Amino acid sequence: MYGAVIHAPGVVRYEEREDPTIIEPTDAIVRTVAACVCGSDLWRYRGISAVPKPTPIGHEYCGVVEAIGDAVTSVKVGDFVVGGFLYSDDTCPVCRKGAHANCQHGGGYAGCQADKIRVPQADGTLVATPELPADDLIPSILALSDVMCTGWHAAVSAGVGPGTSVVVVGDGAVGLSAILSAVQLGATTVIAMSRHADRQAVATAFGATHIIAERGEEGVAKIKELTDGIGADCVLECVGTEDARLQAVGCVRDGGNIGLVGVPHGELPVDTLFWRNVGIKGGPAHVRAYLPHLLDLVLARKINPGLVFDLDLPLSEIAEAYAAMDERRAIKSLVRP
Repeated sequence: MYGAVIHAPGVVRYEEREDPTIIEPTDAIVRTVAACVCGSDLWRYRGISAVPKPTPIGHEYCGVVEAIGDAVTSVKVGDFVVGGFLYSDDTCPVCRKGAHANCQHGGGYAGCQADKIRVPQADGTLVATPELPADDLIPSILALSDVMCTGWHAAVSAGVGPGTSVVVVGDGAVGLSAILSAVQLGATTVIAMSRHADRQAVATAFGATHIIAERGEEGVAKIKELTDGIGADCVLECVGTEDARLQAVGCVRDGGNIGLVGVPHGELPVDTLFWRNVGIKGGPAHVRAYLPHLLDLVLARKINPGLVFDLDLPLSEIAEAYAAMDERRAIKSLVRP
């Protein structure tokens, strides 16, 4: 089979790789129908995170089950499935609390930007659709493997609910998904911080009520003008840089909450947040906990998170998929084997 391998910053290649096989009785082999490039993949692509040796890359996927281990009972060969960016058993004490990203027997994959992938803990990771989905639903189902569930996690972590005011920091695929999530959860004021016309258009399509292009203190002032002069009830930080994290701190009201889902690359002024009674929660999304509900919404065509994909390429053009996102020529790149 073939798949993506990152060799060094800026160097991702389409290479022949060994076919995955069943190793544990709880494994499944999935033939990838669609995969994609994540903003977090760009940390390595840009040299911010180390690439010590050539490594298969990618953690988002949907596809068709080709083989299962003897212990797998929840999916069968031929099922169309989607799974989270981390695998989980769905049975350990942590999973039973709904914290699947922290499963005691969980972990990551050996690169999902590939023709096929091995999914450990298949019963606790994969969710099957009732039938083979229409092709136009594939992008939205793929979005559930990470960005939509991560945006949802940001909103849930920040306590978004009916009547709340929300600011979303970050206009990448996760930030846009967070806007869609906030609207679904009943927020009445949803402010997207974005300076890019293509991303603003998706934010508006997802239900953003306001767009703020300014940053820093000017951006904070604009937010306060829309929130009774105090800031938003909930701020969803979907980037992870120190600037973005500090922007979130400036935009939240006293007594409000920040949902942090951007991979952290900066500090937070915890003492200041303490005195302001600001709550902080977040981390990697508990995808398996959110998948059934969000998959139902996608299959019923009540949400269309696949709008975040604005570039669709063959897997063989994975280098361009990365370059386009890195250069902001694409919001999010979808690749098909």
